[in-house]
Amino acid sequence: MYRTNMSLTSILSAEAIDNAVKDCQAPDTFCYRKFFQLCGLSSKTPQQIKDVFKILDEDNSGYIEESELKFFLQRFVPGARTLTEAETKSFISAADDDSDGRIGAEEFQTMVQS
Repeated sequence: MYRTNMSLTSILSAEAIDNAVKDCQAPDTFCYRKFFQLCGLSSKTPQQIKDVFKILDEDNSGYIEESELKFFLQRFVPGARTLTEAETKSFISAADDDSDGRIGAEEFQTMVQS
């Protein structure tokens, strides 16, 4: 499938991304609210947030599934750690309003702006 050649650094500053990833380097220290604030995503426009969602939705399914979420930090910085199972599950449950086990674009936007 054709994928827009957009990178996260065209939306967020590389320095902010680095700071956000460094902040949660230790296992089980990932907090999505703090991460979205540190990387600057929570202050972006709804369209920019949608663009970031598209980058994170690796298989273009319209959802971020648990398998994609596990590698969430690596989408921002190659070589970053994977999220632990506990982090992945709490990340999904925080955003998954319809309880389908995955995060849709609307759910992602609500979560980022919360």
